[in-house]
Order: sequence, then structure tokens, then C-alpha cells
Amino acid sequence: MSRITEYTGQELPLAGFRVLDLTQIYNGPYATFLMAMAGAEVIKVEPPGGEFLRRRDARSGAGVPFAMLNANKKSVSLNLKAPRGRELFLDLVKTADVVVENYAPGVMARLGLDYPALRAQNEAIVFASGSGYGASGPYRDYPAMDLTVQGMSGVMSTTGFPENPPVRSGAALCDFLGGVHLYGAMVTALLRRARTGKGVAIDVAMLETVYPTLASSIGMTYGERDDIPLRTGNRHGGLSLCPYNVYPTSDGHIAIICNSDKHWHALLDAMERPELKQAEHLASMRQRVAHMEDVDAMVAQWSAGFQRDALFERLVQFRVPSSPVRDLHEVIRDPHMHARGTLLEIDHPNYGPITVNHSPLHYLGLGQPAYRPSPEYAADNAAIYAELGVAAAEMQLLQQGGVL
Repeated sequence: MSRITEYTGQELPLAGFRVLDLTQIYNGPYATFLMAMAGAEVIKVEPPGGEFLRRRDARSGAGVPFAMLNANKKSVSLNLKAPRGRELFLDLVKTADVVVENYAPGVMARLGLDYPALRAQNEAIVFASGSGYGASGPYRDYPAMDLTVQGMSGVMSTTGFPENPPVRSGAALCDFLGGVHLYGAMVTALLRRARTGKGVAIDVAMLETVYPTLASSIGMTYGERDDIPLRTGNRHGGLSLCPYNVYPTSDGHIAIICNSDKHWHALLDAMERPELKQAEHLASMRQRVAHMEDVDAMVAQWSAGFQRDALFERLVQFRVPSSPVRDLHEVIRDPHMHARGTLLEIDHPNYGPITVNHSPLHYLGLGQPAYRPSPEYAADNAAIYAELGVAAAEMQLLQQGGVL
């Protein structure tokens, strides 16, 4: 039976939905984090010893991502390879609305827990799978992590400078793009189910979620020019905008983009070079692109005479799209995100004082749920399994037998 409750307008959008979360590392846990922060009850079903990310060395800070991605969730332990563990999971499925996993394709089938098996217990179940390359196709069984998908997708080939080797993106963008799309697919499936009463299986491939982000670089492969390198450094991927670059300041760097003549004229006003508005060789974007080296050199010479933050304030006054290039310590302390409640400072029971994130999805008038730190491993075993009629004595036997 579904656990959906009537939406009253006072609850968060996913209040009353139960999600069984079999995910690990970044991709799936971020999708279920968004669901938890939207009000869903997310039960993290962890294997013996806990989810892999939980087991990273906390002393090096490597465990902090677990805290970031698993707030507001519950945790139960369960050995899905044990027959009784599989039975308990199927009993949980009867109470759930969504099951989500990001194991390698085929793992759930080998466990006897694929979509047909879950649907036999709950016809309305939404079964969501996230993977590197999807559940079908020639790449299906390739091992996939963010790094490998960055390579396969073309992200690396477009990152860096043309004279240097390909570089990975500093952000784990493939994992998180996959997670955002997985979240969107689950919510869309729940909307469909509300209209039709039918569950569905979802297949989201990280590779496919990344492709649209390369639009500028892909576009240049169809253009008139054949001399544009794949890697353009900090310049526009299609080399069709100028100025578009990262420029030096006396104490750092600043990013500046002018994607229209209006922005270009505003930059010239900020530079106190209004006479260049009449310069014929800079009159249009096409002409500025043709003189990109000269334009970048001129802007860089000017920007180097300012301190970074002072220059940013000046460019904001003139409405020039720009930003300081900040390091992570600055970002963690960002006053804007703290003011919006997106970033929080907490004293985590396992990791100590850390800055964590709320959901970037703001439901105006509903607020954000109270923040609960990521749970201790198996913290909710007693409560969740008691719902299924598992008595304390059996719980002890299941623990001794390695099922829990």
C-alpha cells in the first residue's frame, strides 16, 4: 500500500512518501538527499559495515561528503545477499513508494530484487536506477565513476588549455548531474503515478546527462571554422564570445564575460575607455572575437592594476557580468548562501564542526525542514523493523547471523 498523505499546502512537497535508498557514494545519495529535504522519509538501507562513503577516513576529511549527502535520512542495516535479508527488504517494499539504487547494472537482478520482483510486492512502486552508461547498450557493463564518465563524455577533452593534456573538471559534475536527473525522474514518476496509479522503472545514465552541458563545444563542430581547439582554457568553448576569460588582478583573478554589445560598452565605461565604442575593429562581437588576443591583453593589463574585490565592486556598479575567482575557504564562508540558509555550520557527532548544505531547492512559503545530521549506521533498525513485526529476540538472532 502507498503511504502517500494528502498534500495540504502546509507540508513539504514530498511529505508522506517513503523512499528506500540503496545508493552509494555521490550520484544516488544526492538524489535521495534532495528527496529528504523535500520532505520524503528516506530510509538508507546499508550493507554490512555501512555504505562505502561512510567508511572513508574521517581524519582526512574524506568522510565529510557522507555527512553532506545523507542528512535527514534514516539508516538501517541489511544484508541483501542473505535470504532473510531479501525477505525483509521485500516487506519494506510493500510500505514504500520509491526504491532507488545505483549499483552496476544487473546487480539487483542477481539479488532477486529487480523491478519485476519489487512490482510483485507493490504494483505502484517506482524503481529508479542510476548508473554510468545505463541498463542497456554496448557500454552497459563498463565500470563507471565520475572520472571515467568525464573521459567518455568529452568533458576532459574540452577542459584545460590547448597546449596541455586533457584535464578533469575539479567538480564531480558527472555524479551530481546524474543525481539531479535521477531526482527529477523520480519526482516525475511520482506525478505520473498520482495521475494513473501506475509505478514505473527508471533508468538514468550519467553519460547522457552530461552531453547537453557541452552545447557550446558541440556547436563549434558544426561551424564554419575548423581551427578552434577542443580545449580553450578559460575562454568560451566555441570561441564565439569576447571578452570571456579569467583576468589577473593584483591579488588574484576575476572572471569577466561580455555576451552583448551592451556589456562591452559597460566594460569600456568601467575601464574609462569610451572612445573604443567607436573603434571599427571592435564594433561587433564577431570583430572582437577576430581580435581576441588584443582584447584579452587590453583587459588583462587594466585588471592587473586593481585588487580583486575592489575591481569586482566596480564592475558590479557598471553592470558588467563578472565574479571574483574564490578559493574554497571563501566559498564555505559565503555570506550570501549562509543568509539564504543554504549553508549551515553544525557540530556533527562524527565529524565535528563542519559547514554543510541544505537543498538548493527552495519551496517559498514552506521553508526548509529542520536539519538532521547524517545518521549513525543502523540507527533506525529497531524502529523500522518493528514496523514489519520483527520482535527484539529475532532482531538479536538476525544480528548474530549477519543479516542485520
